[in-house]
Amino acid sequence: MTEVSVVLPAYNEAETLEHTVNVTLDTLASFCDSFEVIVAEDGCEDRTPEIADQLAAEDPRVRHFHSDERLGRGGALERAFRASDGDVLVYFDTDLATDMAHLEELVESIRTEGYDVATGSRRIPGRKQEREPERGVASTGFNGLVRLLLGSELHDHQCGFKAFDRTALFALLNDVEDDHWFWDTEVLVRAQRAGYRVKEFPVRWTPKGDTTVDLVRDVLGMGSQILRVWWEFSIQPRATRRAGLAAGSLLVVAALALMTVYLDPSAVLDAIAGADPTLVAVAGVVYLLSWPLRGARYRDILAKLGYPGDVGFLTGAVFISQTGNLVFPARAGDAVRAYVVKARRKVPYPSGFASLAVERVFDLLAITVLAGTVLVGLVLTDGTAGLAAAIAADVGAVTIGGETIRPGEAARTALQVAAGVGLLAIFAVVVILASARHETNFVHRALAAVSDDSYADYVSDAIGRFVGDVQAVAGDGRAFARVGATSLLVWGIDVATAVVVLAAFGVAVTPYLLAVLFFAVSVGNLAKVVPLSPGGIGLYEGAFTLIVVALTAVPGLTAAVALAVSVVDHAVKNVVTVLGGVAATLLFNVSLVEAVEGAAEAEREPVSSDR
Repeated sequence: MTEVSVVLPAYNEAETLEHTVNVTLDTLASFCDSFEVIVAEDGCEDRTPEIADQLAAEDPRVRHFHSDERLGRGGALERAFRASDGDVLVYFDTDLATDMAHLEELVESIRTEGYDVATGSRRIPGRKQEREPERGVASTGFNGLVRLLLGSELHDHQCGFKAFDRTALFALLNDVEDDHWFWDTEVLVRAQRAGYRVKEFPVRWTPKGDTTVDLVRDVLGMGSQILRVWWEFSIQPRATRRAGLAAGSLLVVAALALMTVYLDPSAVLDAIAGADPTLVAVAGVVYLLSWPLRGARYRDILAKLGYPGDVGFLTGAVFISQTGNLVFPARAGDAVRAYVVKARRKVPYPSGFASLAVERVFDLLAITVLAGTVLVGLVLTDGTAGLAAAIAADVGAVTIGGETIRPGEAARTALQVAAGVGLLAIFAVVVILASARHETNFVHRALAAVSDDSYADYVSDAIGRFVGDVQAVAGDGRAFARVGATSLLVWGIDVATAVVVLAAFGVAVTPYLLAVLFFAVSVGNLAKVVPLSPGGIGLYEGAFTLIVVALTAVPGLTAAVALAVSVVDHAVKNVVTVLGGVAATLLFNVSLVEAVEGAAEAEREPVSSDR
């Protein structure tokens, strides 16, 4: 059996490969009798494959493993190691940045000293190598995060100069998920965690090649992998159903607590005191009717992406995420739904977030259509000047719940935000539809502009799947019409809820007032998109009050009544949302932490050959 197998990961190394192989052979021959050198050539675009073939033909100690597709550095190394014959498995970078005088120490650390893993280091205290400032800062940050978050005791995880005991490495590889630049870091971290003996020793190292910081590779790639492993080590072991139920309960408690901050309980009680409680309860039932429609719409979106589901479960998932949105600003609660559908329906994250993006675009488009349609009617009725003057009017201050509020200030902000959001919604739909009919891969072009590393292809593929999923729904006429119609129904019921609340205050609802309510509620909902407060509370009430009072002259519909209606309307909707979130959490036993346990994606089988 071969004592030592050295794998040289090679990607477009035509200029240096022959020299590297010859130096490696000579160095190994100086202290080892039985060895092999494997060129793990990874989908090269230059003459590297031909050179590797020639070297293998000339020397039986050299083998060449070729892949037509990019496997990533980790993927190429793992494939070559599994096909190797050595007891000691070694790899180092083909640029020979590490002084080859250290190769014997690297090999003997495993072969005679009994270590399971050995790695060269450029960062051992007192023996650090000089690096360019930019890469030095990035390397310090990376290694610091690995030590802090992943519990590693090593100082340099990225030095391309490592050796492994065959048995130890193969025992670790089943758990290693990354197949690119983070591969060796993950092996080192898992080896320490499994109790293997790991040796780190200082090496002389000369920087060669590109040493600049790459945004995609270093930030998106390496950073996301650190977070993945940290989650696995620190959070996943605690992701029990009991912990999930506790997390869901805390989410609900937090939502209720924040409701008391942004919706003063005394203001709500003061407002509701003048309302018919029966009609307020009816308003809650009316609003509840929109939730199965939300679930059905989400089912249609996922079905178009190839992930069928049932309305009941998906309605519960929507309830849970919307409850999260009452706690987290910027609609961060939507991420909870991506976790839930991945865990329970095996929807991968790119498709999960794409489905949310589709839903959000249709929400904004439906609200914009409702607001825009009514706005056109109001302009035709009152004229542009009259409408502008009415909205610019000062409705004065209103005292509710012991506090004095000026709705006009929040309302004007809300109107500006609503106009901007509505235009963006229309623009987004136009861009999605146009790009769906264009063959150019704009995602890849954008990433290539900021990164020339091969990891950009991996990120590009993930983002490309996201964009493709969005286009799959928006670019299909029947799907667009079906989801669009359901969205109009959802937000029509949202307005109907406000109409019932208004009736609860004894206000007669005329056709003109109904039109104004459609406009007021739609503007308020558009304004809530901007994360100025959880649930958008404040902007909604201001917009509703100003628009209703300014555009109508209904007896008894004062600013105080309009504000009270908006407060009760918002409170009713939030209470229904929270109660639905509680019921869904209990019914489906959904854990916010177990949700990331989604099914593993099928392993990719690259086209490859052993030459």
